[in-house]
Amino acid sequence: MFETVVVATDGSESVKRAVDVGLDLANRFDATVYALSVIDAGEVDASPEQLREELETALETHADAALATVEERASLNLTTEVREGRPAHEICSYARDIDADLVVTGTRGRHGENRLLLGSVAERVVRTSPVPVLTVRQLQPVAEGDSSAESAESDSISA
Repeated sequence: MFETVVVATDGSESVKRAVDVGLDLANRFDATVYALSVIDAGEVDASPEQLREELETALETHADAALATVEERASLNLTTEVREGRPAHEICSYARDIDADLVVTGTRGRHGENRLLLGSVAERVVRTSPVPVLTVRQLQPVAEGDSSAESAESDSISA
């Protein structure tokens, strides 16, 4: 069903679960995994000119670290890539370029957008992706005795 899966990551805490779900899904379907991290060109362009080079270097280092985390978590071979541009556009473009069957992304990213259901990047990817998109929300830590514990557990993938 899925032969090629793109796992989009920005290295944030909220994306870790999406990475795990994407890798698990790829394992189950024996799919090829492509991990992608996008340096937001808008973030670089919006910074003061004297800081742009330093910011871009820091964002490249962060993207490399995000992909290294995916590689550490993966029990299968994967291809990694860092791109620069508008994140949603680059994720969809990459999915087209490699003829992906699925894109997996978190619902909130590094900036932790305060959107009702999805972060702005995830929403744009869902709207513009040429292939199906699996968005994975981060589960909130469950306090002892919390009645929502059952719903948090039922939100995980089952085989």
